[in-house]
This record gives sequence, structure tokens and C-alpha cells, in this order.
Amino acid sequence: MKHFLKDIIFIIIGALFYALAVNMLIIPNNFADGGLTGMSILLHYVFGWSTGIVNFILAAIILAIGYTVLPKRNIILTTITATLISLFLYITENNIEPLADPLVSAIFAGFFSGIGAGLIFRTGSSMGGTSVIARMFHHNLGWDLTRTNFVLDAAVVLAGLFFIGTLNTMYTIILLFIGKKATDLVMEGLDPRKAVSVISTHATEITDVVINNLDTSATVFKGYGGYMKQDADMSYIIISKYQLMRLKRLIYSVDEKAFVVIHDVRDVTGGSFAWEKKRGRK
Repeated sequence: MKHFLKDIIFIIIGALFYALAVNMLIIPNNFADGGLTGMSILLHYVFGWSTGIVNFILAAIILAIGYTVLPKRNIILTTITATLISLFLYITENNIEPLADPLVSAIFAGFFSGIGAGLIFRTGSSMGGTSVIARMFHHNLGWDLTRTNFVLDAAVVLAGLFFIGTLNTMYTIILLFIGKKATDLVMEGLDPRKAVSVISTHATEITDVVINNLDTSATVFKGYGGYMKQDADMSYIIISKYQLMRLKRLIYSVDEKAFVVIHDVRDVTGGSFAWEKKRGRK
């Protein structure tokens, strides 16, 4: 129950951010957007219809058709999200003058809408539009989920060419790019981690040095080098990106021939990191 209430708070804040970005920056500057809200915006430009009301009707139709292919928790959260976005779009509708600089408007529209979307996605919810349609195609026809979702969003944006012109469509692409980066920022946090795999005959020594100098944990996996035909264990280390250069120096101080592979990590929970967070609060 506690986690559900936290998710609802995130959805409320995210939906408000997103709706304000649409009504204060996107629509006044005649930009478009992807997904269900993008369709609502285009219909607003053509017929003058309320984006909030249109968004609610379209979301209701899509969710009614696709509820069977979504997990129960996801359908509940998505229904709440679509309703709140539609409500906030409706109550914040106003005739706002566009900013003098459309590029600045596109950047900040992308930033605020991306922050809102990121808060919503963190809960496991969705915006209730093209992602649901893509899931239906995936469930019934076996289409790739990510590609289908991209094609649907791209189709909505490209449709804007006929209503907002080429220049504003270009601004919309900038908006969407900034929005994607802002969403990633919310999803991944301000301190993304790196996973470092170190293959070395001195893996145990490397692990000891890392633990003693970087105050983090490391795991050693037993392995065998297929090329060298000899034992070569692997150390697996999760670390902050700001410690990466120091880590590499420590590794090569033990074994200058170590094979090091570095991966981006989207999320880290439990283990020594849970202990680090506890210690940081004390």
C-alpha cells in the first residue's frame, strides 16, 4: 500500500508537469508531440477541440480495447495516469502567448514533459496511448514492441507536417530529443553506475585492492580463457562513473595486462549499495 501511494504521488506530479508543458509551451508555439497527447494536440489544431477532453476519450477507447493484454497493476496505473493527464490538460487550458524564441520553448517543453514522463514511467505506468496499441499488436500479431511503439509515435509527429509546417516539426524533433534525455535522467538518476568486468589471472588481488581503496564490493567468478587456454578469473564491480578512472588505475597497478570491459547500468539495488545508502543517512 505504501509503495502504491508513492506511485500515485509520482503520477500526480508527473501528469501535472506534462500537462503544463503541453499547455504553456507546446500548444502556444504550435509544436506537436508523440503518442496519444500528440494526436489530441493535432486535433486541437485542426478542429479547435479541447486537448483534455479528446485525450480522455481516446485513452478510454484504447484502454477499453487493450486492457486484456496489460498486467492488472499496469492497467490500473495507466488508467489513473491517462485520467490525470486529461484532467490537468483540461483545467490548465488557456490562451497563452508564445515565447519570443521558439528554440528555447522547444528545449524547455522537452525538459518539463520529459521530467513528467519519467516520473510516470518510474511507477511502471504508461501514458496510455501508443504504448498500449503497440502492446496489442505485439500480443496479437507478434510485432516487435519497441519498434512498433517508435513507428506509431513517429507517424503522429510526421502527421504534424501537414498542420504545423516543416519548421515547427523540426522544433518538435528537438523537443522530443530533449524530452527523451530528461526522461532518462529521471529514470536513471543523477549518479549512474558502471559495471566493470575485469578478466585477469590476478582477479582476487584486484578485488582486494578495489575493496580496500574504493570502499565498494566486488565479486570474483571462476573462469577459463578460451584463447590462452588457462585459468582467468573475472572480477565484477559496480561503481560510480566518477570513480571509474581511479578504478582503472588500481586495476592496472595490479595487472597491466588485465582485460577490462565497462557497461552502463540503469539501476542498482541491494547488496553493498543498500548498505551505502543506509550509512549515508546516518
